[in-house]
Formats: sequence, structure tokens, C-alpha cells
Amino acid sequence: MGRVTDLAAFTALLTPEGQTLLAALRDYDPAQELAVASRLRREHPAELVSAALGQARLRQRAVAKFGAEDAYRMYFTPNGVEQSTRATVGTYRAERFRELGVRSVADLCGGIGGDALAFARAGIAVLAVDRDPLTAEVARANAEALGLTGLIEVRCADVTEIATSPYDAVFVDPARRGGRGRIFDPEAYSPPLSWAVEAARKAPHAALKIAPGIPHEAVPAEAEAEWISDGGDVKEAVLWFGTSPGARRATLLPSGASLTGRGLPDPDVRPVGRFLYEPDGAVIRAHLVAEVAEELSGGLIDETIAYVTADALTPTPFATAYEITDELPFNLKKLKALLREREVGTLTVKKRGSAVEPEEIRRRVKPKGPNAATVFLTRVAGAPTMLIGRPAAAHHG
Repeated sequence: MGRVTDLAAFTALLTPEGQTLLAALRDYDPAQELAVASRLRREHPAELVSAALGQARLRQRAVAKFGAEDAYRMYFTPNGVEQSTRATVGTYRAERFRELGVRSVADLCGGIGGDALAFARAGIAVLAVDRDPLTAEVARANAEALGLTGLIEVRCADVTEIATSPYDAVFVDPARRGGRGRIFDPEAYSPPLSWAVEAARKAPHAALKIAPGIPHEAVPAEAEAEWISDGGDVKEAVLWFGTSPGARRATLLPSGASLTGRGLPDPDVRPVGRFLYEPDGAVIRAHLVAEVAEELSGGLIDETIAYVTADALTPTPFATAYEITDELPFNLKKLKALLREREVGTLTVKKRGSAVEPEEIRRRVKPKGPNAATVFLTRVAGAPTMLIGRPAAAHHG
């Protein structure tokens, strides 16, 4: 189906008839799609029914990123749901821009408008640019659906032709998926990272959204690199310009706790103490395990593994604490016997630096009983080891 037909089908959704269909499909069950489609086709044109069903499916998928209240008012393209920033992250970034005094932003590669909506809600005027006519139309519809047209101008254009000098800041979220899935080479982004960095250098402030796997040596010297996790999952990295050149930062949502690197050397390796801490993924990606270890008066269990151990329980937002009850050389027979003796039926398996798959462990040890335990398959001072324990603080999220 060509883009022109897609555009026509999308525009039809904005008509009163399209809106009625979308409202009727809000809670439909995709498993019943055929029955629903044939029922609706008796009263509405087939193309419109297909477009509405497609949109209803996308809205259901978008709830996880945007929350139900917005997702069911917004419009999406399949790529748009996939690539857009989740609302919690967009809101956090818009807030940071606002605190920097930014009043207007050129949002290049704006997509369906996820970030533009967050900027506008923070009171920042946005020029949202996307070169795809359908995507730009969807962004326009979203600004309207959420009552933000006064702050959002959508332009369908090639981002490389936009003069960004009238704006306080530039935000670039390059497309990171090619036809073959995710793209890992920043120069293969669209537009390439080098172009985005040049655009960023010209603005008083800028933020470039990049994949969290970016190697630290690829970060420009004058940028601050921030890794953001949400609910424990690393979502993205952002290169900030006009903030703190060379800084490394990990930010954890929803709490907003933020840790900045102080350039500490690697922590010492020490024997496993009473507690084991698993740092948040953003902390690990930002190479800030040493900062967390210092805060916990802890050390590493192995120089290559990002687990911190300490004798005392210190509350920290940057790591999850476990109380360790046993330390054994890796041996499944022994693990099975120990878990049977303790009547462990609920087993959480975590691993770092071990090739063994958690599913395999569960299958082999067949946990049974009323108790719960966590087993860490890892290396301690180079030796394959099993650490057994449980979450240390009931309140820790």
C-alpha cells in the first residue's frame, strides 16, 4: 500500500465517521478481529474499517508508553509506536530543558510527536520536523487531540534544511532502525550522529537521543552523556550540549534519582559480604559502579562483574540489595540439594558472567516448596560461583 493511500486512509479517520469507529473500537479484543471487521463493514467502507482497526491496535500497544488517557486520544504509525520516547522519559527531558531556561526548541526527526507533546506540556514552543508526510500529519493530529496546537508547529521537511538559529535549543532523535532491525553504528542513523552533533554545537542547548549501547569513546568531548532507565529498564542515552562537558550521569525514573560520575578508579575486589547489590542498568551503562560502591562502602566480587558487595545494608536508589545466605562453587547438584532442604519453590535466577541459562537451572533443580530465594550465577574472584539470598529490604522497589 503506497504512502499516498496510507495518508488518505489516515485522513479519513479524522472525519466524524472515522471518529465514531475509533470510539467504538476502544476496548475491542484483537482476537475477535475478523468478526468485528465483518460486522463493521456492513455499515462503513472497508478501507475505513481496516484503517480504524489498525489504529485501534496501535493505540492498545501505545498504552504502555503513553498511558491510557493519552494513548486513546492519540494517533500512531507502526514505526511511531516502536520508535517514540515513552512519556515518562519525554516529560523528564522536557523538564530538564525548562530548567535550563529553554523556551523554544527545534525538534528534528519529530516522528509522531511524542517528544514535542512533552515539550509543549512543559510550556516550551516546538517546531516539530519530519520528512515523511504521513508521520507529519499524525504529529499534527496529536497536537490537536491533546489541545497543544498553540505551542506546536509541525513541518514536513528534510531536517538538514531547517535553520535552527531562531530556537533556544535543538533536539534530535535520529531513526535508529533500518530495514534489518536496530542500527548499532551511530553513523548509520538517519540523519547520521555526526550531522546531529554539528547541529547541536550551533545551538545554545541541545539534546541528542541515542541508543544506550553507544561506546563511551564515541561521545563528543563537549557533551554530557546521560543514561536513563525507567522502572529498572535502560531506555536510552542522551547527549546534552551546553550543560556539563564530559560529565557522565545515570538517571532513574520514576524517582528521578540522578548520579553523576566523579571519575573514581575501579573499586577493589573483596570477599562476598553479607549483602550483594545489583546496580541499576543505567548506572552500569554510565560506568558509575565505582560511585555506587563508594556510597555503599563496598567492593566488587570480581574485577569484571558489576555486582557490589558490602557488610552493611545502606539504602540507595541506584542498586537493589540482597542478603546473601550461601556462597558455593558452581554445582547444580549442590544447588538442588540446598534448595530442597530449604523448601524453595519460588526461585529467581540472576546471572552476570555465567554462560548458564536461567531456564536451564529451573528445569534442572525443579524448585518445590513454600519458600522463595534468589540465586546469582556469577564469578567471585574469577571462580564460577553460586550466591544464594533474598531481597534485603521489603520496601525496595
